[in-house]
Amino acid sequence: MKQPVAGSVERLGATLVEAGLPRLPSRVFAQLMCDEDGRMTAAELASALSSSPAGISQAVAFLTQVQMIRREREPGSRRDVFVVLDDAWHDAMLRQNSIYSRLRAVFVQAQEAVGGPGTAAGRRLGLSAEFLAFVETEMAELEARWEAHKATLRTA
Repeated sequence: MKQPVAGSVERLGATLVEAGLPRLPSRVFAQLMCDEDGRMTAAELASALSSSPAGISQAVAFLTQVQMIRREREPGSRRDVFVVLDDAWHDAMLRQNSIYSRLRAVFVQAQEAVGGPGTAAGRRLGLSAEFLAFVETEMAELEARWEAHKATLRTA
C-alpha cells in the first residue's frame, strides 16, 4: 500500500476507535474506504493491514452485522469480496435511526414500569424517549437535505 494511503487508513481507523468502534473493524472499514473500488477479499485486507485471517474474519463479521459493509461473491469465483458503499456514512447513520424508535419504545415501557413520569427515574426515561423522538425527526429532515445537497456534488 502506498505510504500516504496507509497513513490515511491508520488515521481514519484510529479516529473511528476514538468514536467507539473496535480497533480492527475500524481499520478494515478505513481500508475499504480508501481502496480505489472499495472492494477487497479477506486475504487482501489481511495483507494490507498486516493482520491475521482470523482477525479479519471477526472484523468483517462485525462490520457486516452493523451494515457498514456488505459481503458479495466475486463473479465466477467462490471467494467473498467485502464492499463498502460510496455513501457508507449516510447509510450507517440512517440505519441508526431505526434503532432510535425501538429504544424510544423501550424507554417508554420502562418509564411505565418505574411508576410513570412522576418519579425521578420516570422523568429520566421520559426525557430520553423525547430526545430520541426529536432525533428521529431531525434525521428525516437531514436525510432530505443531504439528498438535495448530494445531487449538486460532482463526486456523488
